[in-house]
Amino acid sequence: MGNIHDIARLAGVSATTVSRVLNGHPYVSDEKRAAVLNAADQLRYEKNINAVHLARGKTETIGVILPFVSHPYFGTILGGIAAAAEKSGYKLMIVQTNYHTAQEIEAMDMLKLKQVDGLIITSRECPIELVEDYSEYGRIVLCEALSRDFLSSVFVNQYEAFKSALSFLKEKEKKNIGYTVLRMEGKSSISRKKAYEELFGELRSHWVFDQALTIEDGTRIAGEWASLTDQPDAMVITNDFVAAGFLLECRRLGFSVPGDVSVVGFDNHSISGALNMTTVELPLQQLGEIAFEQVISSETSHKEVPFQLVERGSV
Repeated sequence: MGNIHDIARLAGVSATTVSRVLNGHPYVSDEKRAAVLNAADQLRYEKNINAVHLARGKTETIGVILPFVSHPYFGTILGGIAAAAEKSGYKLMIVQTNYHTAQEIEAMDMLKLKQVDGLIITSRECPIELVEDYSEYGRIVLCEALSRDFLSSVFVNQYEAFKSALSFLKEKEKKNIGYTVLRMEGKSSISRKKAYEELFGELRSHWVFDQALTIEDGTRIAGEWASLTDQPDAMVITNDFVAAGFLLECRRLGFSVPGDVSVVGFDNHSISGALNMTTVELPLQQLGEIAFEQVISSETSHKEVPFQLVERGSV
């Protein structure tokens, strides 16, 4: 595969003329343009896209850091990012980290190495101070409730969303409420504990079930719930897929929903409607779209997206 100097020799023109033709500049005669394009075709020339990006100062690519590609929560956010990116002519570089700090740092290095124009971090494990350090290399957007001078953010108020589910159950005269989390020490988990203790006082630790991510986790947690001698009479569950697994397994074990246990999920995924399950709707598609608009903007902003409780038949 030839370079522009090879093309220039074959076409009998200068390298400057070749560059003008290949980059679509005017003021080149039709004869010379045809000679350059013919020579480029003969030599099977392809542009060095990295060099083009370097010259332009941008890649028109946005990096997206997420812990799990296949999980519906992050998949819906990603869908919103992708839809907005397509409309604006951008490509995405997606990195799955599994909440490993080293992988998050490796992904942020893409910004430092100018491989992407900006980064959207849907969830993270590494310290916020480290993320701030990388902001000197380009735009970074966080999908969490943080207000920092050099980092944009878009978020659902997880504390208020969880509190709304608890308040709803309290209004329904449910007093013994358990809940699930993905990680005990995660930021959302800390917010959930704070909301619970504000409404109900001291939390019984064995009413909190962790590692809740998939339908299979919901099935497991239902078994753990069933084995308790002091079972909660209501459960607020991490997401609709975990809630679906929990609900279906409870029924398989002979328990009634909502007779023996009420269930509230999160996200308002279509599976919650199919199972007639109460849930807290989080506008994750919209959140992803806003995150993309923030990452290509020159201004730092912080935006909150609303949530709403959708009442169905599981409470």
